[in-house]
Amino acid sequence: MLKKIFITLIFLLITTNITNSEELIKQQGKIPDYSYIYLGPDKYEKSNRKVFAFNLGLNKYAIRPVHILWCSILPEYGIERIQSAYQNIEYPKRLVSSLIQKDFKTTKSETARFLTNTTLGIGGMFDPAKKIFKIDPINEDMEQALTKCKCNSGSYIVLPVMNGTTARGVAGKILDTSLNPTTYVGTPVLAMVKAGLTVNRTSTMQPLIKMVESTYADPYDIAKKMYGVENYIKSNNFDRKEILTKGFETAQEEIANNKINNNESTLDIKEQNKNEINNEEKLTVAEILKGGTNIDNIILKSYNLENSQLMADMLLFDYNPQNPVVDSMRTALFDIPEKDKSIWNEMSIWNRCFTKQIKTSSVNITPEKENYKFKYILQKDKNSPLAIIYPSIGEGIVSEHSAVFAKLFYDAGYSVIIQGSHFQWEFVKSMPDNYAPGIPSQDAEYLRLITAKIINQLEKKYNCKFQEKVLIGTSFGALSTLFVADKEYKNNTLNITKYISICPPIELVYAMEQIDKGIDKWDRNTENLKNTAAKTAAKIVQLVEKKEDNNKDFNINALPFTEEEGLLITSFVMHQKLSDLIFTIEQTKKNQKTDIYEKIYNMNYEDYVKKYVLGNTYKTLEDLRFDSSILSLSDYLQNNNNYKIYHSLNDYLVNHSQLKKLKLCTGKKTVILNNGAHLGFLYTNEFINELKKDIAIPNKIANSKN
Repeated sequence: MLKKIFITLIFLLITTNITNSEELIKQQGKIPDYSYIYLGPDKYEKSNRKVFAFNLGLNKYAIRPVHILWCSILPEYGIERIQSAYQNIEYPKRLVSSLIQKDFKTTKSETARFLTNTTLGIGGMFDPAKKIFKIDPINEDMEQALTKCKCNSGSYIVLPVMNGTTARGVAGKILDTSLNPTTYVGTPVLAMVKAGLTVNRTSTMQPLIKMVESTYADPYDIAKKMYGVENYIKSNNFDRKEILTKGFETAQEEIANNKINNNESTLDIKEQNKNEINNEEKLTVAEILKGGTNIDNIILKSYNLENSQLMADMLLFDYNPQNPVVDSMRTALFDIPEKDKSIWNEMSIWNRCFTKQIKTSSVNITPEKENYKFKYILQKDKNSPLAIIYPSIGEGIVSEHSAVFAKLFYDAGYSVIIQGSHFQWEFVKSMPDNYAPGIPSQDAEYLRLITAKIINQLEKKYNCKFQEKVLIGTSFGALSTLFVADKEYKNNTLNITKYISICPPIELVYAMEQIDKGIDKWDRNTENLKNTAAKTAAKIVQLVEKKEDNNKDFNINALPFTEEEGLLITSFVMHQKLSDLIFTIEQTKKNQKTDIYEKIYNMNYEDYVKKYVLGNTYKTLEDLRFDSSILSLSDYLQNNNNYKIYHSLNDYLVNHSQLKKLKLCTGKKTVILNNGAHLGFLYTNEFINELKKDIAIPNKIANSKN
């Protein structure tokens, strides 16, 4: 057996060096193609996609049911103990790998962990090394050792069951297996134990696999990117906690500097107000104080003046701002109420947490097209008030923001409907072939149609009639919320009583330009980009792990990212959403080799609008600029009180001039926060408490239910 292993290993290593002998051509597109950057050209894409599709099917119909059964039989505690013991057994591969790399610090640490957990941890079932002695585990395997020995990776290949890897990865797996003690034990009883260990270990991958196949238009492409970055992180030891520690140190310095700058600005204002100010375009504190009951009108009037200072309506305490881009990332890291915390919660049929109670259904929008999926959860009293959620750009029905708002509304007594963003590939698949989102007034008509169909379907199914209805949207969904409100103002069909819009782009074209500026700032030096992107991704992974472990060191008010890293993450996410959309609009086949990405990686949002959105009605971006802005809805905004807009002073997708115009148009119906950037305030107590007041069910309705 060993002879066969080593013959196969030698062949793979030779192949590895041959396949990567030629220098890779530097990628020249507008947007970085991370799968290319980390893995080179996909030489076997045609066969890789077919095998990948086979693996997804095999997992869905054969492997996942076994994992669900396993996680339903074993409690969470048992799964964790088995997983911990298995990781302890794998000590030899970590030892040999670290020795080959001459990483004696890791060798010492892993040996100490093994001895501690084997004895005090009862065969590794528990982890006293980490909990008592603060010896953190370090990820080491034989592929890392091969990388250190200058073995090239080879081309990306997808193998049956194994999924994506490289020749070096296969060689590493073979060596890992040869160093695993369980490999050499072959009794029937132990074979069953080994099978159980394998099921237990691989079940932890199911949530990720499910996310990949359901969230992205092209699961193959995103899986390839994830493998490439993950492999680079591991091979270069970027998964060490030192990376995160340095990031936190930088963040604390930035927060401290911001506090100093804010204090200096406050002193400057105070000093300025001591002197007589004759400039009529200045609004002093004294003038504000004299305003008395007319203070709001005085402040609003001042916004017509060019040099007037925009003032916040709501203050966030203990927020500790870093920079607008990184602050906006906080919203992706705060806790979701009753969110699945473990593999048991994710996979077990017995799990009945809130997110598991939300049902999925669908309605047909376009004949001969796929049904449009939505999620919903109803109160026991089916005639309850209803909340409808429109998420941010590119977010589907599994949006985490939507889960947070769904729980908030449900606890307040609402039934809830969650729709996906209309700027998302699943939405487009349900629409006519010529549909491309991007003109808010047209998109609003589709959204009204779909929302009406969903409400009618649920009312018919459950023989009920929803009472008061609230529509809430975030970011791009917030813009859509206001355009729907305007349509309903002119022709009421949905009977929505209140609209809540959180961080809508005031001028959509301007917001798009800001996103493109961030996307265009990527480092053209491939090696620099590889390192920066990998380190940033490594920080994200460690942060998520800290959050899931309820680590006391996890602090959402200090994220370990520089502004450059924040832009890198944000740009990747935003372009990935655009990529999924274009992939779908072009009706690309998932299981066939495609050249669509040559087009995608040469398109930003402006390019998208010019190619797919502009036409007879709007020939240029300037033609579209005003009609796609909130200010085009001034008639509705000035003549109605059934809406609330939340924004922040430092949202990087708007500017102060736009905020001033919005405030002048809407008055108290717009609440401006002093911090929070773009959606970065969603987790704060101040905002949550204010939102709870907005959605409180009127007493007459609450009493009628009792």
